[in-house]
Amino acid sequence: MKQINLSHAMFSSDSFTIFEDDDFEITTFTYPSGIEALKLTNNRGHLTVLPFHGLIIWDAIFDDISLKMKDMFSQPLPGPGIADTYGCFQFTSGLLANGTPGPEDDYQLHGEFPTSEMDHSYLTIEDGAITIHSDYEYVKGFGYHYLAEPSVTLHKDSGLFDIQLTVTNLSNYQPMPLQYMCHMNYAYVENEEISSNIPDEAFQLRQTVPSHVHPTPEWTAYNEKLKASGKLINKLDDKEHYDPEIVFFSSDLTKFGKEAEFRVNVGNGHNFLTKFATEQFPIATRWILYNPDQQVGAFALPGTSRPEGFAAAQKAGTLIHLKAHESREFKVTTGLEN
Repeated sequence: MKQINLSHAMFSSDSFTIFEDDDFEITTFTYPSGIEALKLTNNRGHLTVLPFHGLIIWDAIFDDISLKMKDMFSQPLPGPGIADTYGCFQFTSGLLANGTPGPEDDYQLHGEFPTSEMDHSYLTIEDGAITIHSDYEYVKGFGYHYLAEPSVTLHKDSGLFDIQLTVTNLSNYQPMPLQYMCHMNYAYVENEEISSNIPDEAFQLRQTVPSHVHPTPEWTAYNEKLKASGKLINKLDDKEHYDPEIVFFSSDLTKFGKEAEFRVNVGNGHNFLTKFATEQFPIATRWILYNPDQQVGAFALPGTSRPEGFAAAQKAGTLIHLKAHESREFKVTTGLEN
């Protein structure tokens, strides 16, 4: 296995190839905004990741199919929270608190981690795979202290990739709360059909209206109709009713098997795929949004709890408490399947 340690000096406005063989090409560049990026390419397509900026996956394109939501951002932008750069394919939501803050919560949207500046980043290259690793030490006086180690692995000849995260409580004595969602902002594909090995009955329409959602009379009527039907949206064929967003939450997925698999048929023998262990991620969220500025078909967002805030997870008993020096690992396989 080869390892390449990344430094800020390796990134500039000009694209620079730092590795190339028969299976992969790895290039560095810097966006005009000043955010450094790494392009990981195989013979099917590429991922663009931000190695020092939350290890966000900014873009994902395979077989000329973009996996990413339609958004308003032409490039990643600096800022203290994910709303400052909400044009990415995937980000790490959490980790001390996750999702949309509820009335009893006091934290920014999707938590403290998403745009954190990583302390280190490096590549590992082995037969058939390349992995970008980053790490970030969070520490506050009189507060929590943890190490987060996200990574993304691209395989040769494949449109699928792995998103992994290890979180370690570095405190010598106190437990820490942990909430995590692997937030993948998949593209909205007109008339796409979603399938899964999880029954529809496992999902329920969101019962609350978070502060960032501003209902219209038409949306409210549609939402009430959906709620009364008890049906899960498995086909995106009614875009006039997906603004504001439509959100479904699952119940505990461990009741339905050890692994959850969700697919979206996007035509020509291709599927968007997301699969994960239900023991690691007992909750899945479906997020649908369609307007002229933003279009999302996030068919399965794996999480440790529902993204309704810290207090809601605490009340539901889904908040994880890591003991001193305890670690927790997570893995999601996603991308374009053929």
